[in-house]
Amino acid sequence: MQQTPMHPLINKNLLATIPSGLSRVVEVGCSSGALAAAYRATNPGVHYVGVEIDAQYAAAAAAHCSEILVGDIEQMDLAMVPAFQGAQAWIFGDVLEHLRNPWEVLTRIRAILPPGGYLIICIPNVQHWSVQIMLATGQFRYVESGLLDRTHLRWFTRVTMLEMLFTTGYRVEQAKGVLLDETMPDFMRQAITAIVEAQGGNAQIAIKDALPFQFVVRAVAND
Repeated sequence: MQQTPMHPLINKNLLATIPSGLSRVVEVGCSSGALAAAYRATNPGVHYVGVEIDAQYAAAAAAHCSEILVGDIEQMDLAMVPAFQGAQAWIFGDVLEHLRNPWEVLTRIRAILPPGGYLIICIPNVQHWSVQIMLATGQFRYVESGLLDRTHLRWFTRVTMLEMLFTTGYRVEQAKGVLLDETMPDFMRQAITAIVEAQGGNAQIAIKDALPFQFVVRAVAND
């Protein structure tokens, strides 16, 4: 299946989550290399390793990365790849949901992450109220990009994302829910409240978790 279309856009929230002054960074799914170019512009001393499964995307990103690897991160023996050794941060910008087994990948990264190393991710929120409407009306249709990207293999809410990080050996240091300009309709607030309270849950938390369309998180290895 063809990958999500390459684009030159920079996820500013993700960029702001990467600590400055790092000497070696790995970005999995670097696409056009836009994030690499932006980070290197203010951190020229970093060795920025891009990993891209699509050779055409990798060719474009090569102009912005210090080093580029073409391949499937799930098929790589991470401990045996020289470019990965000593990396202080691993970045997954809207990538984990495309993997067959992101839990295994994060576990293997944890095994080679140096003390104080970071895992920085951006991941879509399938609990977003617009997706809940589409599910309720049977309109769950895949599109080229976004929450229902046709190449998504896994789906996460805030709760299940945090569970994935915790069970693979990470502690969340910083997290942000990114909102769209659209406002949740009042009927959705009422519907979510009714459903959640009928199940004995906390409606305020459920509504809050339905607002972000994605989460940007910086985590560190558990001691």
